[in-house]
Amino acid sequence: MSVKMKQKRINVAIKKEKADLVIKNANIINVFTKEIVQGDIAICMDQIVGIGNYSGINEIDAKGKYVCPGLIDSHVHIESTMVTPSEFAKAVLPHGTTTIIADPHEIANVCGVNGINFMLNQSKSLPLNVYFMMPSCVPSTPFENNGADLSAELIEPLLSNDRILGLGEVMDYPSVINGSESMLKKIDLFDNKIIDGHAPYLSGKELNAYRVAGVMTDHECSTIEEVVEHLRLGMYVQIREGSAAKNLENIVKGLLEKSIEFNRCIFCTDDKHLEDIRKEGHISYNIKKAISCGVDPIEAICMGTINAAQCYKLKRLGAIAPGYSADLIILNSLEDFNVNKVLYRGNVVYENGVLCTEISSKIDDRNVFNTVRIPNITVEDLKINMKNNTATVIKLKSNELITKKETAEVKVENGVFIQDEYFSKVAVIERHKSTKNIGLGIVSNFNIRNGAIASTVAHDSHNLIVIGDNDDDMILAIEELKRVNGGYTVISRGKVVGTLELPIAGLISNNTAEYVEQTLNSMIEEAFKLGINRKIEPFITLSFLALPVIPEIRVTDQGLFDVMEFKFIKCSNN
Repeated sequence: MSVKMKQKRINVAIKKEKADLVIKNANIINVFTKEIVQGDIAICMDQIVGIGNYSGINEIDAKGKYVCPGLIDSHVHIESTMVTPSEFAKAVLPHGTTTIIADPHEIANVCGVNGINFMLNQSKSLPLNVYFMMPSCVPSTPFENNGADLSAELIEPLLSNDRILGLGEVMDYPSVINGSESMLKKIDLFDNKIIDGHAPYLSGKELNAYRVAGVMTDHECSTIEEVVEHLRLGMYVQIREGSAAKNLENIVKGLLEKSIEFNRCIFCTDDKHLEDIRKEGHISYNIKKAISCGVDPIEAICMGTINAAQCYKLKRLGAIAPGYSADLIILNSLEDFNVNKVLYRGNVVYENGVLCTEISSKIDDRNVFNTVRIPNITVEDLKINMKNNTATVIKLKSNELITKKETAEVKVENGVFIQDEYFSKVAVIERHKSTKNIGLGIVSNFNIRNGAIASTVAHDSHNLIVIGDNDDDMILAIEELKRVNGGYTVISRGKVVGTLELPIAGLISNNTAEYVEQTLNSMIEEAFKLGINRKIEPFITLSFLALPVIPEIRVTDQGLFDVMEFKFIKCSNN
């Protein structure tokens, strides 16, 4: 900041000059003293310069409405919404989110450093503060093939980017507590920055080891016992409320019962779908839900603002005070958290249901396109050879991502598994380097009939995954996703019923958020028409079937994987 700029702001603060903008007659949420202060907010350029009684060149009469700092999502994967950063900004700004801390490990698993640079470039000129955490686990495990490998040497040059705040969620906690040199090299690079965690159920001496390595946060706590243990070790707990993982109610009620302070608790969404953001809100929903659970409204706002800013060392964000960025929300109601206006750096960007700013959707970087590289796949490649009709089966559980490993009697003809409406076939095909690696498995409780669905969104390595009750439709699904360079597709009786193209890394659309939401909703309904269990979200369930860190059994491009025994197994039981 120049001396002249400082002089101007000082002059406005002491009323020698008029402010550029003053929000008059506001009930100001003070996150430091946790009180409501009546007064005006004086803004010079993009910064708050005074609280009190001010006049400005431009004025907004708040008429006693509440004004709070812009909200911060402390951990989110933009790619999971399947839209670009610009479309994501359009979705969250109306709900008062003015800052996000994103982990781009989805696109990094496909495109490596090119993917990270794409996200940095596409988000640099938005009316939204977009910070990033450097992906730590690319690939996430050695049990699948992905598109890139991010070593400490590859990520070190990106350390100088001031929008990279630290190291992203360290999912490979076994490597940390076993002292893996390659993992500790990455952690050591970020020793003076924030290191995010991801360690469900880690406790005792192992959690101590994880913490001493430098991990500061965790968004995977689901029980109050986990939360308390993390807080006692000086960690920040990211209270997650997304589309799939909903941990907020259990955590905040537990902390209230134990009379434990919330000052090291922050909010995040992790993964939240566009439709849920539109209907419910974003971090605003976390705040509203916390209030409904008995949390004081100002305390809930602190978790969505200043607590997160302090955790990630964002010294000019998260509060309404001189020297802080003029990222503000004007609320119709404190308890209901109804957003009337949103200001970003002193400019109104949303008012009364309408975005008031231009957001460019132009994409210049082509390094993240054309990532689906699959050779010719035939029905012969999808055969599961069986010694008898006793098989190891992946049983899906309704409304859960966890699967169950079961033994079942399946249909076998001429030594080959034949799928039906009870037992589907799933195939994971390596799609980054055209290796023709194919992992095969048998799935129960999916119940698809007369068709197949496929996706290039398959956490975390994002190979192509397809499931169906006949091989011909499965082959057509593979060919369709090759044709559009990634996405989701629904096939029935030899015809393409619907396809959502995701040509950016096979993960992200280059279309609008409205198009993505409408197309996806239509395809989900078409998928359900094929008999798929309505207690199972077709594409989300499919995308997680390839993630070999969620119990009990998964399938990757390397084969059927027993998560509990941490080894590959055969479909045939003998």
